[in-house]
Amino acid sequence: MKPYAKSHSPELVPSLSDNLEHILTLLGNSSDIVYREMSLGETERKAVAIYAKGMVDQQFLYSQVFGVISRRFLTEVEASPPDYPQNLKHFAQHASTFGDISVVYKSDQCVSEILAGNTCVLFDEYPGAVIFGTAKDKSRQQEEPASEALVRGPRIGFVEEVNENTAILRRRLKDPHLTFESLFLGRRARKEVIICYLRGVTNPDLVNEVRRRLQKIDIDDPIESGYVENYIQDNPYSPFPQVQNTERPDRVEGALLEGRVAILIDGTPFSLIVPVTFPMLMQSPEDYYDRWIPASLIRMLRTLALFFALFLPALYVALVSYHQGLIPTKLAISIAGTREGVPFPTIVEAMFMEITIELLREAGLRLPKPVGQAVGIVGGLVIGQSAVEAGIVSPIMVIVVALTAISSFAFPQYPAAIAIRLLRFGMMLAASIFGLYGIILVFVLITSHVVRLKSFGINYAAPYVPNRVYTWKDLFLRLPLQTLLKFRPAMFKPLDRNRSDQSK
Repeated sequence: MKPYAKSHSPELVPSLSDNLEHILTLLGNSSDIVYREMSLGETERKAVAIYAKGMVDQQFLYSQVFGVISRRFLTEVEASPPDYPQNLKHFAQHASTFGDISVVYKSDQCVSEILAGNTCVLFDEYPGAVIFGTAKDKSRQQEEPASEALVRGPRIGFVEEVNENTAILRRRLKDPHLTFESLFLGRRARKEVIICYLRGVTNPDLVNEVRRRLQKIDIDDPIESGYVENYIQDNPYSPFPQVQNTERPDRVEGALLEGRVAILIDGTPFSLIVPVTFPMLMQSPEDYYDRWIPASLIRMLRTLALFFALFLPALYVALVSYHQGLIPTKLAISIAGTREGVPFPTIVEAMFMEITIELLREAGLRLPKPVGQAVGIVGGLVIGQSAVEAGIVSPIMVIVVALTAISSFAFPQYPAAIAIRLLRFGMMLAASIFGLYGIILVFVLITSHVVRLKSFGINYAAPYVPNRVYTWKDLFLRLPLQTLLKFRPAMFKPLDRNRSDQSK
């Protein structure tokens, strides 16, 4: 082969050998890259097909690509060399009735298509390449998301193939205004990222801000949606998640109808939704599938669970250590009796049990599912009972920690539960030093942080801040849908606020 004369330029040149050498150099002469040279009928012209072994549909490759080139080239290309490129475009457009065929003119485009599973065909005397869509279907079967299981709702979740995810959304939301914008992130491994929104509903300023933040990401490879989430969030030092992640298409559909933006990343089933507020992280799609009375009851139970998960251990430490007078007499005597013989202060008790529960929870997640469930249940029972019998902790502390752990499982969004679990330790330390005053101080600090926090320009504490009482009908309670689905949330500044004819 001749040395590549224009290695500094990404443009393909008429020399087949130069183009082939440059593309193979960009691919690193990897062993899984296959190139096959072909003669074009009785002519002296050559063609080379390049593809990645294992990523292409072999049957389609041999029957459509190689077969089409060998059978129809002479019919489609009979002109002299000056008209050769023009006729080759015609060949690319009409050579096959099956599959996607396109023409590209840059070597980096060829490399991207080859790594995506397509076949690149280079022709002699032509400064371009014909791309055949031969990528093998690699999407897995659609299943219900394990991290967001519902009692009532669609049994379908996103998959790792971004094109399949866009198709899922298109099938669910048959709106001609549903818009997908594609861009690529990553210096070395180019990952396709899709910005999804409803044109005419979503505020264009929000879409532009999402696009701006994504285009600023400069890393080798956004392996998972968590990489993108870390780069586009407003405050990376906040314990609260400022981007909502989900595997459920129905949750994304509901967010789009509210005027929010979804981000789909190739290679992961988790999509991102922006902006988000903390009350939204406490809501589940199932809240809107059931009747409003049981849904409202479940919402109130989640609010109670939030209180228990954040405050219960700290309140126990504060009351037992500093404010025994606030405990009813009989209960105080009972607590004192159970703590008789315990050698450690209350805060040491609480920290020991909370850390033990967190270790069991983490171990249960990392182990295989059958083993992990046994470790979580049996381990908690055995360690709790053994600690009580050994006199290390009191029985009431085991009850407090168990109730706290159960409450933290009631959150529909796992990232929100992690934030509460983290803040609980700060609450306990403050309670051990200052008692109830420490709890109040930490709560004020958390509240001031949440009030100042924003997600893509939206107040994280909305609808509490700014206070819009009329939006509280979908906060602690979930009133009938006839009253909820009249207007879109004003906080997102949608172009079309009306959601039904009743709102006009």
